[in-house]
Amino acid sequence: MNKIRKIPTVLPFGILFIGIIANLWDEEKYQSVILSINNWVIDTFGWLLSISSVLFVFTCAVAYFSSIGHVRIGGENAKPLLSRLNWFSITLCTTVAVGLLFWSTAEPIYHVYEPPVSLGIEPNTDAARKFAFSTLYLHWSITPYAIYCIPALVFALAFYNMRKEKSIGGLLSPLFGRFTQGVWGQLIDAIALFSLIAGVSSGLGQGLLTLAGGINKFVGVGSSPLVLAFIAALIVATVVASAVSGLMKGIRILSDLNLKFFIGLLVFVLVFGPTGYSLSAGVDGFGDYTANFFSKSFFTGELGNDDWPKWWTNFYWAQWLTWAPVTALFLGHISRGYTVREFILTVMVFPALFSILWMTVFGGMSIYLDEVSGGAIKQTMDQNGIESIIYYIFDQLPISSLITIAFIVIAFVSFVTAADSSIEAIATVCLEGEESEGMDSRSKTTFWLKVVIASAIGFVAWSMTSFAGIKGVKILANLGMLPSLIIVLGAMFTLWSMIAKYTRLYRPETPELTETLAEEKEPAAAPVPAQIVIQES
Repeated sequence: MNKIRKIPTVLPFGILFIGIIANLWDEEKYQSVILSINNWVIDTFGWLLSISSVLFVFTCAVAYFSSIGHVRIGGENAKPLLSRLNWFSITLCTTVAVGLLFWSTAEPIYHVYEPPVSLGIEPNTDAARKFAFSTLYLHWSITPYAIYCIPALVFALAFYNMRKEKSIGGLLSPLFGRFTQGVWGQLIDAIALFSLIAGVSSGLGQGLLTLAGGINKFVGVGSSPLVLAFIAALIVATVVASAVSGLMKGIRILSDLNLKFFIGLLVFVLVFGPTGYSLSAGVDGFGDYTANFFSKSFFTGELGNDDWPKWWTNFYWAQWLTWAPVTALFLGHISRGYTVREFILTVMVFPALFSILWMTVFGGMSIYLDEVSGGAIKQTMDQNGIESIIYYIFDQLPISSLITIAFIVIAFVSFVTAADSSIEAIATVCLEGEESEGMDSRSKTTFWLKVVIASAIGFVAWSMTSFAGIKGVKILANLGMLPSLIIVLGAMFTLWSMIAKYTRLYRPETPELTETLAEEKEPAAAPVPAQIVIQES
């Protein structure tokens, strides 16, 4: 227990369990209060979310093309922890891949039938369908991965190259110094952990519903609390088994398997689905997305008294932000041995391109089938919930039963992979000293801490889904948006300071400076130089 950081461990789980009890005690009143607070945050800071989302993308582009792109994470001689393919598959499967499964066929139907009123788009028209495609690309491509990329890159450079501590405060310390250390640093970690734990719980709750819907299709057991408990226990057990094998085996094996399933299913639907329609309409929608990137990103709905951005775009930015600070520790830690440019390509660009292709194929098929069937997809969603859409679509394809089984496996592995990496990151922040430094640690402390975290998150997801409604914990997760936004903005400013310092030092004719960052060291017992050479971790 003396290796556990008390504030980051106790405070987030304590707040979450108090919220669960309040929700169970009086769901209507609890959700009313939390929703009012959530609406105030979005109403007050929605404009900041919109501006920040564009700044994050712009900052990643500047970092890629600037001189800092030459810096190798961990030093000139650092060896990669993972191959490029392993690195890409882990990045894809531990970030928004779960959302791709859940929302790729459901979200476009919402946009086709309920586009923003203030834009004057008629529902269920070609204009609405183009809007649906372009909005999918906004919500699921470059911008969300930029939100993950910035804090992850800053942490990687701060931890491996500048020898900062492995914490959220550590990634901010190059710019903010002592303010991110001690009790203040633990409070920063606690706030970030609360957001992530609530976010993982809500994501797992959606996963329980998705898997229960698929199982019900074959055996007709419904989605009773007992069925959901069985699925939650199976996911937790698999996460624990992965933890036993160690990070470099467990998550790597799961993510590699998951990527193969993703590609196989994508190719199958691309071949047997409405390929021509999806690709043609997708290109049309992508053109609209690129031509109107700024107007779509800055759309707040305030002038037209339109709440659409609050429930869609701002909601997504809030969700990604709640995950980003802690997930950054995981993504940054597995990036050792690669340059900054390789990092941005692997963590932002390549996953975004994959997401665009996935949304084009599955979103296009959903829109096409709804159009040719006279609204059958919309009717299915209204009657059976959004989790039923994907299974209805599979019924329209060859060997539908086999594809449905494959999808259930993909969904299960996706949720396990996302939960496994998140629990790894949570455990890292909760531990201090040597236990938090080994990514493949198998000590009893690390193992049992992961068991407790996985069990707690599984219980939260099950109880909210079964008895109180997952909406409560999703709203609770959104409340972590504002502090998470401040953390990621702090990481962005830290990255700008790194770029500025490195640009002043970089000289093409002196290669040794390509591995140098300037850092103002704090006074030590003996004088130290004002700049250090990046060393291998």
